[in-house]
Amino acid sequence: MSVDPLADLDERQREAASTLRGHVCVLAGAGTGKTRVITHRIAHGVDTGAYSPQRVMAVTFTTKAAGELRGRLRALGVEGVAARTFHAAALAQLNFFWPQVARDTAPAIVDSKVRLLSHAADGIGLRLDASTLRDVASQIEWRKVTMRSIEQYAVDRPGGIPGLALDPLIALQRAYEKLKDERRQLDFEDVLLACAGMIESEPRVAAAVHEQYRHFTVDEFQDVSPVQNRLLELWLGDRRDLCVVGDASQTIYSFAGADPRYLLDFATRDDDVTVVRLERNYRSDAAVLAVANELMRGRPGALQLSTPAPPAGLAPEVTAYDDDAAEAEGIAARIAAQLASGVDPHDVAVLYRLNAQSAPLLAALSARGIPATVLGGKRFWDLPEVRQALLALRGASVAPLSGSFLATVRDVLRSLGLTDEAPPAGGALRDAWEARAAVLRLAEEAPEGTTLRAFTDELTARAKAQHEPTMRTVTLATLHAAKGLEWPHVHLMGLSEGLLPISYATSFEQIDEERRLTYVGVTRAARTLSLSWARRSGNRERQRSRFLQEIGRGTLREGGARGSRAVRPPR
Repeated sequence: MSVDPLADLDERQREAASTLRGHVCVLAGAGTGKTRVITHRIAHGVDTGAYSPQRVMAVTFTTKAAGELRGRLRALGVEGVAARTFHAAALAQLNFFWPQVARDTAPAIVDSKVRLLSHAADGIGLRLDASTLRDVASQIEWRKVTMRSIEQYAVDRPGGIPGLALDPLIALQRAYEKLKDERRQLDFEDVLLACAGMIESEPRVAAAVHEQYRHFTVDEFQDVSPVQNRLLELWLGDRRDLCVVGDASQTIYSFAGADPRYLLDFATRDDDVTVVRLERNYRSDAAVLAVANELMRGRPGALQLSTPAPPAGLAPEVTAYDDDAAEAEGIAARIAAQLASGVDPHDVAVLYRLNAQSAPLLAALSARGIPATVLGGKRFWDLPEVRQALLALRGASVAPLSGSFLATVRDVLRSLGLTDEAPPAGGALRDAWEARAAVLRLAEEAPEGTTLRAFTDELTARAKAQHEPTMRTVTLATLHAAKGLEWPHVHLMGLSEGLLPISYATSFEQIDEERRLTYVGVTRAARTLSLSWARRSGNRERQRSRFLQEIGRGTLREGGARGSRAVRPPR
Protein backbone atom coordinates (compact mmCIF):
# COMPACT_ATOMS: atom_id res chain seq x y z
CA MET A 1 0.00 0.00 0.00
CA SER A 2 1.66 3.23 -1.17
CA VAL A 3 -0.34 5.60 1.05
CA ASP A 4 0.09 5.57 4.82
CA PRO A 5 -3.49 5.20 6.17
CA LEU A 6 -2.56 7.08 9.35
CA ALA A 7 -1.16 10.09 7.52
CA ASP A 8 -3.18 13.31 7.61
CA LEU A 9 -5.33 12.17 10.54
CA ASP A 10 -5.62 14.30 13.63
CA GLU A 11 -4.60 12.93 17.03
CA ARG A 12 -8.01 11.49 17.97
CA GLN A 13 -8.67 10.12 14.49
CA ARG A 14 -5.26 8.44 14.54
CA GLU A 15 -5.99 6.91 17.94
CA ALA A 16 -9.21 5.39 16.62
CA ALA A 17 -7.66 4.21 13.35
CA SER A 18 -4.64 2.60 15.02
CA THR A 19 -6.59 0.65 17.66
CA LEU A 20 -7.08 -2.59 15.74
CA ARG A 21 -7.86 -5.13 18.44
CA GLY A 22 -10.64 -5.45 20.98
CA HIS A 23 -13.91 -3.56 21.18
CA VAL A 24 -13.63 0.07 20.04
CA CYS A 25 -16.29 2.76 20.42
CA VAL A 26 -15.84 5.90 18.33
CA LEU A 27 -18.17 8.70 19.42
CA ALA A 28 -18.05 10.82 16.28
CA GLY A 29 -19.80 14.18 16.14
CA ALA A 30 -21.17 15.67 12.93
CA GLY A 31 -18.46 16.61 10.46
CA THR A 32 -15.63 15.03 12.45
CA GLY A 33 -14.50 12.60 9.74
CA LYS A 34 -16.08 9.34 10.88
CA THR A 35 -16.13 7.73 7.41
CA ARG A 36 -12.48 8.69 7.02
CA VAL A 37 -11.68 7.02 10.34
CA ILE A 38 -13.61 3.86 9.45
CA THR A 39 -11.91 3.38 6.08
CA HIS A 40 -8.42 4.38 7.23
CA ARG A 41 -8.71 2.06 10.24
CA ILE A 42 -9.57 -0.89 7.97
CA ALA A 43 -6.81 0.09 5.54
CA HIS A 44 -4.30 0.32 8.41
CA GLY A 45 -5.37 -3.13 9.60
CA VAL A 46 -4.84 -4.59 6.13
CA ASP A 47 -1.56 -2.69 5.65
CA THR A 48 -0.09 -4.05 8.90
CA GLY A 49 -1.33 -7.60 8.28
CA ALA A 50 -3.68 -7.50 11.27
CA TYR A 51 -6.69 -7.88 8.98
CA SER A 52 -7.36 -10.02 5.96
CA PRO A 53 -9.74 -7.97 3.73
CA GLN A 54 -11.97 -10.98 3.05
CA ARG A 55 -12.57 -11.43 6.78
CA VAL A 56 -13.69 -7.83 7.39
CA MET A 57 -17.33 -6.75 7.35
CA ALA A 58 -18.21 -3.04 7.43
CA VAL A 59 -21.92 -2.51 8.04
CA THR A 60 -23.90 0.64 7.47
CA PHE A 61 -27.54 1.60 6.91
CA THR A 62 -27.92 2.66 3.27
CA THR A 63 -26.78 1.25 -0.04
CA LYS A 64 -25.30 4.64 -0.89
CA ALA A 65 -23.22 4.73 2.30
CA ALA A 66 -22.02 1.18 1.68
CA GLY A 67 -21.00 2.16 -1.85
CA GLU A 68 -19.09 5.16 -0.50
CA LEU A 69 -17.22 2.91 1.94
CA ARG A 70 -16.21 0.56 -0.88
CA GLY A 71 -15.12 3.49 -3.05
CA ARG A 72 -12.96 5.01 -0.33
CA LEU A 73 -11.40 1.65 0.49
CA ARG A 74 -10.56 1.14 -3.20
CA ALA A 75 -8.89 4.55 -3.24
CA LEU A 76 -6.77 3.36 -0.32
CA GLY A 77 -5.83 0.21 -2.22
CA VAL A 78 -8.08 -2.15 -0.26
CA GLU A 79 -10.24 -4.64 -2.16
CA GLY A 80 -12.37 -7.51 -0.90
CA VAL A 81 -13.92 -5.98 2.23
CA ALA A 82 -17.64 -6.74 2.60
CA ALA A 83 -19.12 -3.24 2.95
CA ARG A 84 -22.88 -3.78 3.10
CA THR A 85 -26.11 -2.81 4.77
CA PHE A 86 -27.49 -5.09 7.48
CA HIS A 87 -30.18 -6.27 5.09
CA ALA A 88 -27.82 -6.93 2.18
CA ALA A 89 -25.48 -8.96 4.39
CA ALA A 90 -28.35 -10.94 5.94
CA LEU A 91 -29.97 -11.61 2.55
CA ALA A 92 -26.69 -12.85 1.08
CA GLN A 93 -26.27 -15.26 4.00
CA LEU A 94 -29.88 -16.45 3.76
CA ASN A 95 -29.57 -17.15 0.04
CA PHE A 96 -26.32 -19.05 0.62
CA PHE A 97 -27.30 -21.14 3.65
CA TRP A 98 -31.04 -21.72 3.12
CA PRO A 99 -30.57 -24.41 0.42
CA GLN A 100 -28.09 -26.24 2.69
CA VAL A 101 -30.37 -26.13 5.72
CA ALA A 102 -33.85 -26.42 4.19
CA ARG A 103 -32.93 -28.34 1.03
CA ASP A 104 -34.85 -25.76 -0.98
CA THR A 105 -34.36 -22.33 -2.51
CA ALA A 106 -34.78 -19.33 -0.23
CA PRO A 107 -38.24 -17.70 -0.17
CA ALA A 108 -38.92 -14.69 -2.40
CA ILE A 109 -38.95 -11.19 -0.92
CA VAL A 110 -42.27 -9.33 -0.69
CA ASP A 111 -42.13 -6.49 -3.21
CA SER A 112 -44.94 -4.46 -1.59
CA LYS A 113 -46.00 -4.89 2.02
CA VAL A 114 -48.99 -2.58 1.45
CA ARG A 115 -50.25 -4.64 -1.51
CA LEU A 116 -49.94 -7.88 0.44
CA LEU A 117 -51.72 -6.26 3.39
CA SER A 118 -54.53 -5.21 1.05
CA HIS A 119 -54.98 -8.82 -0.08
CA ALA A 120 -54.91 -10.02 3.53
CA ALA A 121 -57.50 -7.39 4.51
CA ASP A 122 -59.81 -8.51 1.69
CA GLY A 123 -59.48 -12.05 2.95
CA ILE A 124 -60.89 -11.18 6.38
CA GLY A 125 -63.49 -8.71 5.15
CA LEU A 126 -61.72 -5.44 6.01
CA ARG A 127 -61.98 -2.46 3.66
CA LEU A 128 -59.07 -0.09 4.36
CA ASP A 129 -57.70 2.88 2.45
CA ALA A 130 -54.05 3.13 1.37
CA SER A 131 -53.09 5.47 4.23
CA THR A 132 -54.35 3.04 6.88
CA LEU A 133 -52.60 0.14 5.16
CA ARG A 134 -49.33 2.12 5.22
CA ASP A 135 -49.84 2.74 8.94
CA VAL A 136 -50.39 -0.98 9.51
CA ALA A 137 -47.21 -1.75 7.54
CA SER A 138 -45.28 0.64 9.81
CA GLN A 139 -46.66 -1.13 12.88
CA ILE A 140 -45.57 -4.51 11.52
CA GLU A 141 -42.10 -3.16 10.81
CA TRP A 142 -41.79 -1.72 14.32
CA ARG A 143 -43.02 -4.98 15.88
CA LYS A 144 -40.45 -7.04 14.01
CA VAL A 145 -37.39 -4.80 14.40
CA THR A 146 -38.08 -4.61 18.14
CA MET A 147 -38.44 -8.43 18.17
CA ARG A 148 -41.99 -8.51 19.54
CA SER A 149 -44.51 -11.24 18.88
CA ILE A 150 -48.02 -10.27 17.83
CA GLU A 151 -49.16 -11.07 21.39
CA GLN A 152 -46.49 -8.77 22.88
CA TYR A 153 -47.42 -6.06 20.39
CA ALA A 154 -51.05 -6.22 21.55
CA VAL A 155 -49.96 -5.70 25.16
CA ASP A 156 -47.50 -2.88 24.41
CA ARG A 157 -49.71 -0.96 21.96
CA PRO A 158 -53.30 -1.59 23.12
CA GLY A 159 -54.74 1.53 21.51
CA GLY A 160 -54.65 0.36 17.91
CA ILE A 161 -54.01 3.02 15.27
CA PRO A 162 -56.17 5.85 13.88
CA GLY A 163 -59.00 4.28 11.92
CA LEU A 164 -58.37 0.73 13.13
CA ALA A 165 -59.00 -0.65 16.62
CA LEU A 166 -56.71 -3.21 18.23
CA ASP A 167 -58.76 -6.37 17.52
CA PRO A 168 -59.04 -5.90 13.73
CA LEU A 169 -55.43 -4.66 13.66
CA ILE A 170 -54.23 -7.87 15.30
CA ALA A 171 -56.47 -9.96 13.02
CA LEU A 172 -54.98 -8.23 9.98
CA GLN A 173 -51.43 -8.82 11.16
CA ARG A 174 -52.18 -12.53 11.62
CA ALA A 175 -53.80 -12.73 8.19
CA TYR A 176 -50.79 -10.96 6.65
CA GLU A 177 -48.36 -13.46 8.19
CA LYS A 178 -50.51 -16.40 7.10
CA LEU A 179 -50.81 -15.15 3.51
CA LYS A 180 -47.10 -14.45 3.37
CA ASP A 181 -46.32 -17.99 4.52
CA GLU A 182 -48.76 -19.48 2.00
CA ARG A 183 -47.03 -17.59 -0.78
CA ARG A 184 -43.63 -18.62 0.60
CA GLN A 185 -42.38 -15.07 0.97
CA LEU A 186 -40.36 -13.03 3.44
CA ASP A 187 -40.71 -9.32 4.02
CA PHE A 188 -37.84 -6.89 4.58
CA GLU A 189 -37.75 -7.38 8.36
CA ASP A 190 -38.12 -11.17 8.10
CA VAL A 191 -34.74 -11.25 6.34
CA LEU A 192 -33.00 -10.11 9.54
CA LEU A 193 -35.10 -12.33 11.79
CA ALA A 194 -34.64 -15.41 9.59
CA CYS A 195 -30.90 -14.89 9.27
CA ALA A 196 -30.55 -14.47 13.04
CA GLY A 197 -32.71 -17.55 13.63
CA MET A 198 -30.65 -19.63 11.23
CA ILE A 199 -27.33 -18.71 12.84
CA GLU A 200 -28.77 -19.25 16.32
CA SER A 201 -30.30 -22.65 15.61
CA GLU A 202 -27.79 -24.14 13.17
CA PRO A 203 -24.28 -24.62 14.64
CA ARG A 204 -22.75 -25.33 11.21
CA VAL A 205 -24.12 -22.03 9.86
CA ALA A 206 -22.76 -20.16 12.88
CA ALA A 207 -19.37 -21.84 12.45
CA ALA A 208 -19.24 -20.91 8.74
CA VAL A 209 -20.16 -17.27 9.42
CA HIS A 210 -17.56 -17.03 12.20
CA GLU A 211 -14.94 -18.53 9.93
CA GLN A 212 -15.77 -16.09 7.13
CA TYR A 213 -15.82 -12.86 9.15
CA ARG A 214 -13.66 -11.93 12.10
CA HIS A 215 -13.45 -8.11 12.20
CA PHE A 216 -16.61 -5.97 12.25
CA THR A 217 -17.21 -2.24 11.93
CA VAL A 218 -20.69 -0.74 12.28
CA ASP A 219 -21.36 2.84 11.21
CA GLU A 220 -24.28 4.93 12.53
CA PHE A 221 -24.47 2.65 15.55
CA GLN A 222 -26.95 4.98 17.25
CA ASP A 223 -29.53 3.80 14.70
CA VAL A 224 -29.21 0.08 15.48
CA SER A 225 -32.49 -1.68 16.33
CA PRO A 226 -32.88 -4.67 18.66
CA VAL A 227 -33.04 -7.18 15.80
CA GLN A 228 -29.95 -5.67 14.13
CA ASN A 229 -28.07 -5.72 17.42
CA ARG A 230 -29.04 -9.38 17.94
CA LEU A 231 -27.86 -10.28 14.43
CA LEU A 232 -24.59 -8.46 15.05
CA GLU A 233 -24.04 -10.41 18.28
CA LEU A 234 -24.60 -13.66 16.40
CA TRP A 235 -22.18 -12.64 13.64
CA LEU A 236 -19.59 -11.75 16.25
CA GLY A 237 -19.92 -14.86 18.41
CA ASP A 238 -17.34 -14.89 21.20
CA ARG A 239 -14.84 -12.70 19.34
CA ARG A 240 -13.92 -9.20 20.51
CA ASP A 241 -13.23 -7.46 17.24
CA LEU A 242 -16.05 -4.94 16.93
CA CYS A 243 -15.66 -1.23 16.22
CA VAL A 244 -18.84 0.85 16.52
CA VAL A 245 -19.10 4.43 15.31
CA GLY A 246 -21.94 6.82 16.01
CA ASP A 247 -23.36 9.97 17.56
CA ALA A 248 -26.24 9.77 20.02
CA SER A 249 -27.22 13.33 19.11
CA GLN A 250 -28.11 12.13 15.61
CA THR A 251 -30.57 9.41 16.66
CA ILE A 252 -33.63 10.31 14.58
CA TYR A 253 -35.20 6.92 13.89
CA SER A 254 -36.46 5.87 17.33
CA PHE A 255 -39.96 5.64 15.84
CA ALA A 256 -38.63 2.87 13.59
CA GLY A 257 -36.98 0.93 16.41
CA ALA A 258 -33.53 2.60 16.63
CA ASP A 259 -32.17 2.54 20.17
CA PRO A 260 -29.21 4.82 21.04
CA ARG A 261 -28.63 2.91 24.28
CA TYR A 262 -26.64 0.32 22.34
CA LEU A 263 -24.14 3.10 21.56
CA LEU A 264 -24.33 4.89 24.91
CA ASP A 265 -23.89 1.66 26.89
CA PHE A 266 -21.27 0.11 24.61
CA ALA A 267 -18.36 1.30 26.76
CA THR A 268 -19.70 -0.68 29.72
CA ARG A 269 -20.12 -4.03 27.93
CA ASP A 270 -16.51 -5.03 28.74
CA ASP A 271 -13.79 -3.80 31.08
CA ASP A 272 -11.36 -2.73 28.39
CA VAL A 273 -13.41 -1.09 25.64
CA THR A 274 -11.40 1.67 23.93
CA VAL A 275 -13.51 4.84 23.67
CA VAL A 276 -12.44 7.66 21.36
CA ARG A 277 -14.33 10.97 21.14
CA LEU A 278 -14.17 12.87 17.85
CA GLU A 279 -15.28 16.46 18.51
CA ARG A 280 -13.16 18.45 16.06
CA ASN A 281 -15.53 19.43 13.28
CA TYR A 282 -14.03 19.99 9.81
CA ARG A 283 -17.27 20.97 8.10
CA SER A 284 -18.98 23.91 9.72
CA ASP A 285 -18.22 27.49 10.61
CA ALA A 286 -17.77 28.15 14.34
CA ALA A 287 -20.98 30.21 14.40
CA VAL A 288 -22.96 27.22 13.12
CA LEU A 289 -21.35 24.91 15.67
CA ALA A 290 -22.29 27.30 18.47
CA VAL A 291 -25.97 26.82 17.56
CA ALA A 292 -25.55 23.03 17.46
CA ASN A 293 -23.77 22.94 20.82
CA GLU A 294 -26.37 25.13 22.52
CA LEU A 295 -29.18 22.98 21.15
CA MET A 296 -27.76 19.76 22.62
CA ARG A 297 -26.07 21.06 25.76
CA GLY A 298 -26.62 18.71 28.70
CA ARG A 299 -28.21 15.95 26.65
CA PRO A 300 -27.05 12.34 27.24
CA GLY A 301 -24.05 11.49 25.08
CA ALA A 302 -23.91 14.96 23.49
CA LEU A 303 -20.53 15.96 22.05
CA GLN A 304 -19.33 19.56 22.14
CA LEU A 305 -18.08 20.35 18.65
CA SER A 306 -15.20 22.71 17.93
CA THR A 307 -13.39 23.74 14.77
CA PRO A 308 -9.69 24.35 14.13
CA ALA A 309 -10.63 27.11 11.69
CA PRO A 310 -11.27 30.69 12.85
CA PRO A 311 -14.86 31.99 12.61
CA ALA A 312 -15.57 33.17 9.08
CA GLY A 313 -19.24 34.11 9.17
CA LEU A 314 -21.88 35.98 11.14
CA ALA A 315 -24.08 34.25 13.67
CA PRO A 316 -27.00 32.46 11.97
CA GLU A 317 -30.05 34.68 11.52
CA VAL A 318 -33.60 33.90 12.60
CA THR A 319 -36.40 35.48 10.56
CA ALA A 320 -40.11 35.46 11.39
CA TYR A 321 -42.65 35.74 8.55
CA ASP A 322 -46.34 36.47 8.61
CA ASP A 323 -47.38 33.17 7.00
CA ASP A 324 -46.17 30.12 5.07
CA ALA A 325 -46.32 31.83 1.69
CA ALA A 326 -44.26 34.76 2.95
CA GLU A 327 -41.70 32.35 4.41
CA ALA A 328 -41.34 30.48 1.11
CA GLU A 329 -41.01 33.74 -0.81
CA GLY A 330 -38.51 35.11 1.68
CA ILE A 331 -36.33 32.01 1.43
CA ALA A 332 -36.51 32.14 -2.38
CA ALA A 333 -35.40 35.78 -2.28
CA ARG A 334 -32.45 34.93 -0.05
CA ILE A 335 -31.42 32.10 -2.37
CA ALA A 336 -31.73 34.37 -5.42
CA ALA A 337 -29.36 36.81 -3.72
CA GLN A 338 -26.90 34.01 -2.98
CA LEU A 339 -26.93 32.81 -6.59
CA ALA A 340 -26.51 36.37 -7.84
CA SER A 341 -23.37 36.64 -5.69
CA GLY A 342 -21.85 33.62 -7.45
CA VAL A 343 -23.01 30.71 -5.28
CA ASP A 344 -23.64 27.51 -7.26
CA PRO A 345 -27.23 26.21 -6.87
CA HIS A 346 -26.03 22.76 -5.77
CA ASP A 347 -24.32 24.40 -2.77
CA VAL A 348 -27.71 25.49 -1.35
CA ALA A 349 -30.29 23.43 0.51
CA VAL A 350 -33.63 24.14 2.17
CA LEU A 351 -34.54 21.72 4.95
CA TYR A 352 -37.94 21.17 6.56
CA ARG A 353 -39.84 18.75 8.77
CA LEU A 354 -42.65 17.62 6.44
CA ASN A 355 -42.79 16.81 2.73
CA ALA A 356 -45.82 19.10 2.35
CA GLN A 357 -43.61 22.12 3.07
CA SER A 358 -41.84 21.70 -0.27
CA ALA A 359 -44.79 22.75 -2.49
CA PRO A 360 -44.79 26.52 -1.76
CA LEU A 361 -40.98 26.51 -1.90
CA LEU A 362 -40.94 24.94 -5.35
CA ALA A 363 -43.44 27.51 -6.58
CA ALA A 364 -41.50 30.44 -5.10
CA LEU A 365 -38.19 29.22 -6.53
CA SER A 366 -39.72 28.48 -9.95
CA ALA A 367 -41.18 32.00 -10.09
CA ARG A 368 -37.63 33.32 -9.77
CA GLY A 369 -36.22 30.91 -12.36
CA ILE A 370 -34.27 28.91 -9.76
CA PRO A 371 -34.03 25.15 -10.48
CA ALA A 372 -34.68 22.87 -7.50
CA THR A 373 -34.69 19.13 -6.81
CA VAL A 374 -36.65 17.46 -4.03
CA LEU A 375 -34.45 14.88 -2.33
CA GLY A 376 -36.08 11.52 -1.76
CA GLY A 377 -38.00 11.48 -5.02
CA LYS A 378 -37.18 9.05 -7.82
CA ARG A 379 -33.55 7.94 -7.78
CA PHE A 380 -31.33 9.57 -10.38
CA TRP A 381 -30.40 6.32 -12.10
CA ASP A 382 -34.06 5.30 -12.29
CA LEU A 383 -35.12 8.47 -14.12
CA PRO A 384 -36.37 7.55 -17.62
CA GLU A 385 -34.17 10.17 -19.32
CA VAL A 386 -31.08 8.83 -17.52
CA ARG A 387 -31.88 5.21 -18.40
CA GLN A 388 -32.46 6.33 -22.00
CA ALA A 389 -29.11 8.16 -22.04
CA LEU A 390 -27.24 5.15 -20.65
CA LEU A 391 -28.77 2.85 -23.27
CA ALA A 392 -27.93 5.28 -26.09
CA LEU A 393 -24.35 5.74 -24.87
CA ARG A 394 -23.88 1.98 -24.55
CA GLY A 395 -25.14 1.58 -28.11
CA ALA A 396 -22.77 4.28 -29.36
CA SER A 397 -19.84 2.60 -27.60
CA VAL A 398 -19.95 -0.40 -29.96
CA ALA A 399 -19.71 1.77 -33.09
CA PRO A 400 -16.53 3.48 -34.36
CA LEU A 401 -16.23 6.99 -32.91
CA SER A 402 -16.60 9.82 -35.42
CA GLY A 403 -15.14 12.31 -32.98
CA SER A 404 -13.58 12.57 -29.55
CA PHE A 405 -15.05 10.76 -26.53
CA LEU A 406 -16.52 13.95 -25.08
CA ALA A 407 -17.90 15.13 -28.43
CA THR A 408 -19.62 11.77 -28.91
CA VAL A 409 -21.24 11.93 -25.46
CA ARG A 410 -22.41 15.47 -26.15
CA ASP A 411 -23.85 14.48 -29.54
CA VAL A 412 -25.72 11.50 -28.06
CA LEU A 413 -27.23 13.63 -25.29
CA ARG A 414 -28.19 16.37 -27.75
CA SER A 415 -30.01 13.78 -29.87
CA LEU A 416 -32.04 12.96 -26.75
CA GLY A 417 -33.00 16.56 -26.00
CA LEU A 418 -30.08 18.27 -24.25
CA THR A 419 -29.85 21.88 -25.41
CA ASP A 420 -27.20 24.54 -24.83
CA GLU A 421 -29.71 26.73 -23.02
CA ALA A 422 -31.68 25.36 -20.08
CA PRO A 423 -35.50 25.46 -20.26
CA PRO A 424 -37.32 27.62 -17.70
CA ALA A 425 -37.14 26.35 -14.12
CA GLY A 426 -40.05 24.28 -12.87
CA GLY A 427 -41.70 21.36 -14.63
CA ALA A 428 -40.65 18.07 -16.16
CA LEU A 429 -38.81 19.59 -19.13
CA ARG A 430 -36.27 21.34 -16.90
CA ASP A 431 -35.94 18.28 -14.67
CA ALA A 432 -35.09 16.11 -17.70
CA TRP A 433 -32.59 18.72 -18.92
CA GLU A 434 -30.85 18.81 -15.53
CA ALA A 435 -30.54 15.01 -15.51
CA ARG A 436 -28.96 14.89 -18.98
CA ALA A 437 -26.68 17.80 -18.08
CA ALA A 438 -25.50 15.85 -15.02
CA VAL A 439 -24.51 12.92 -17.27
CA LEU A 440 -22.59 15.31 -19.54
CA ARG A 441 -20.72 16.75 -16.54
CA LEU A 442 -19.64 13.24 -15.56
CA ALA A 443 -18.12 12.88 -19.03
CA GLU A 444 -16.44 16.29 -18.73
CA GLU A 445 -14.93 15.24 -15.39
CA ALA A 446 -13.71 11.83 -16.64
CA PRO A 447 -9.93 11.25 -16.59
CA GLU A 448 -7.98 11.99 -19.73
CA GLY A 449 -7.91 9.03 -22.07
CA THR A 450 -11.28 7.63 -20.98
CA THR A 451 -13.01 5.65 -23.72
CA LEU A 452 -16.75 5.65 -24.32
CA ARG A 453 -16.89 1.97 -23.34
CA ALA A 454 -15.05 2.66 -20.07
CA PHE A 455 -17.35 5.61 -19.41
CA THR A 456 -20.53 3.54 -19.89
CA ASP A 457 -19.05 0.83 -17.62
CA GLU A 458 -18.41 3.49 -14.98
CA LEU A 459 -21.99 4.79 -15.29
CA THR A 460 -23.31 1.24 -14.86
CA ALA A 461 -21.17 0.74 -11.75
CA ARG A 462 -22.32 4.07 -10.31
CA ALA A 463 -25.95 3.14 -10.97
CA LYS A 464 -25.51 -0.18 -9.19
CA ALA A 465 -23.97 1.55 -6.16
CA GLN A 466 -26.54 4.40 -6.31
CA HIS A 467 -23.62 6.83 -6.54
CA GLU A 468 -25.52 9.81 -7.89
CA PRO A 469 -23.87 12.78 -9.62
CA THR A 470 -24.24 16.32 -8.41
CA MET A 471 -27.25 18.14 -9.85
CA ARG A 472 -26.75 21.89 -10.29
CA THR A 473 -30.02 22.65 -8.58
CA VAL A 474 -31.05 23.87 -5.16
CA THR A 475 -31.84 20.88 -2.93
CA LEU A 476 -35.10 20.65 -0.99
CA ALA A 477 -35.16 17.90 1.65
CA THR A 478 -36.84 16.75 4.81
CA LEU A 479 -34.58 16.65 7.84
CA HIS A 480 -34.69 12.85 7.81
CA ALA A 481 -33.59 12.71 4.16
CA ALA A 482 -30.78 15.21 4.78
CA LYS A 483 -28.98 13.07 7.36
CA GLY A 484 -25.45 12.24 6.23
CA LEU A 485 -25.34 15.09 3.70
CA GLU A 486 -23.89 18.60 3.80
CA TRP A 487 -24.12 21.88 1.92
CA PRO A 488 -22.21 25.17 2.21
CA HIS A 489 -25.46 27.13 2.60
CA VAL A 490 -28.50 25.80 4.47
CA HIS A 491 -31.92 27.36 5.08
CA LEU A 492 -33.78 25.61 7.90
CA MET A 493 -37.45 26.56 7.80
CA GLY A 494 -40.59 25.90 9.82
CA LEU A 495 -39.10 26.44 13.29
CA SER A 496 -42.44 26.87 15.00
CA GLU A 497 -44.34 24.87 17.59
CA GLY A 498 -46.34 22.18 15.79
CA LEU A 499 -43.78 21.80 13.02
CA LEU A 500 -40.48 21.57 14.89
CA PRO A 501 -41.21 19.99 17.29
CA ILE A 502 -44.02 18.32 15.36
CA SER A 503 -47.51 18.53 16.89
CA TYR A 504 -47.82 14.82 17.73
CA ALA A 505 -44.55 14.82 19.71
CA THR A 506 -45.86 15.12 23.26
CA SER A 507 -43.68 12.96 25.51
CA PHE A 508 -40.21 13.93 26.68
CA GLU A 509 -38.67 11.22 24.49
CA GLN A 510 -40.57 12.40 21.41
CA ILE A 511 -39.62 16.03 21.97
CA ASP A 512 -35.99 15.02 22.44
CA GLU A 513 -36.09 13.19 19.10
CA GLU A 514 -37.37 16.40 17.47
CA ARG A 515 -34.46 18.25 19.09
CA ARG A 516 -32.02 15.76 17.59
CA LEU A 517 -33.71 16.18 14.22
CA THR A 518 -33.18 19.94 14.48
CA TYR A 519 -29.55 19.30 15.41
CA VAL A 520 -29.11 17.18 12.28
CA GLY A 521 -30.49 20.06 10.20
CA VAL A 522 -28.20 22.64 11.80
CA THR A 523 -25.07 20.53 11.36
CA ARG A 524 -25.69 20.06 7.62
CA ALA A 525 -24.53 23.67 7.11
CA ALA A 526 -20.87 24.38 6.38
CA ARG A 527 -20.67 28.15 5.86
CA THR A 528 -24.02 29.84 6.38
CA LEU A 529 -27.21 28.90 8.16
CA SER A 530 -30.49 30.80 8.14
CA LEU A 531 -33.47 29.86 10.31
CA SER A 532 -37.07 30.89 9.80
CA TRP A 533 -40.65 30.37 10.95
CA ALA A 534 -44.13 31.62 10.09
CA ARG A 535 -46.53 33.26 12.55
CA ARG A 536 -49.60 31.81 10.81
CA SER A 537 -50.70 28.84 8.75
CA GLY A 538 -54.07 29.64 7.25
CA ASN A 539 -56.16 30.79 10.20
CA ARG A 540 -53.97 29.10 12.80
CA GLU A 541 -51.58 31.15 14.88
CA ARG A 542 -48.14 29.70 15.51
CA GLN A 543 -45.53 30.25 18.19
CA ARG A 544 -41.78 30.36 17.85
CA SER A 545 -40.19 26.93 18.40
CA ARG A 546 -39.02 26.18 21.92
CA PHE A 547 -35.69 25.16 20.41
CA LEU A 548 -35.07 28.71 19.22
CA GLN A 549 -36.02 30.00 22.66
CA GLU A 550 -33.48 27.68 24.28
CA ILE A 551 -30.62 28.58 21.95
CA GLY A 552 -30.98 32.23 22.92
CA ARG A 553 -29.98 35.60 21.55
CA GLY A 554 -26.27 35.28 22.23
CA THR A 555 -25.87 32.63 19.54
CA LEU A 556 -28.45 33.79 16.96
CA ARG A 557 -29.16 37.07 15.20
CA GLU A 558 -32.72 38.34 14.86
CA GLY A 559 -33.64 39.43 11.35
CA GLY A 560 -36.66 41.07 9.80
CA ALA A 561 -38.43 40.17 6.58
CA ARG A 562 -39.83 42.30 3.79
CA GLY A 563 -43.60 42.18 3.72
CA SER A 564 -43.90 40.68 7.18
CA ARG A 565 -43.58 41.71 10.78
CA ALA A 566 -40.49 40.36 12.50
CA VAL A 567 -41.15 38.87 15.90
CA ARG A 568 -38.61 39.69 18.55
CA PRO A 569 -37.59 37.15 21.17
CA PRO A 570 -39.24 37.40 24.58
CA ARG A 571 -37.49 39.60 27.08
